[in-house]
Amino acid sequence: MDIIIRNSGDTPIYDQITRQIKGYILSGTLAEGEALPSMRALARDLRISVITTKRAYEELEREGFITTVPGKGCFVAARNLELVREDARRRVEDHLIQALDVARSAGISAAEVRQALDILSKEV
Repeated sequence: MDIIIRNSGDTPIYDQITRQIKGYILSGTLAEGEALPSMRALARDLRISVITTKRAYEELEREGFITTVPGKGCFVAARNLELVREDARRRVEDHLIQALDVARSAGISAAEVRQALDILSKEV
C-alpha cells in the first residue's frame, strides 16, 4: 500500500491518508480482514507524526472502514462495498446540486459546468 503525501495544498495530511486508504478498500486493493500498517510504522514510513496517523485511523474506524483489535492492530472491516459506493454517489450528487445552484446564481451554463468537471477530472 503506497500512500503519497502532498505538503502543498489545503488538504490536511490525515485526510490525505484517510482518502487513499478508503480508495484502496473500495477498489479491493485492501481486502476485508487485511491488516493495515501500525500507526507507528505508517508514521515512520511517511515521516509524519503518530498523532496524524492516529487521527486518520480513528476517522476510518468512525466511518466503518476499519476495525481495531486491541493488541493486534487495525484491519479492513467487513462491509457491503455496494452500499459504500451508493453512499459516495449520494454525497457526490449532493455536492453537484450545490455546484449547480452556485452556477445558476452566477449565470454559468450547464455546459460550462460540464467542461469544468471534465477538466478537473483529468487532473485527479
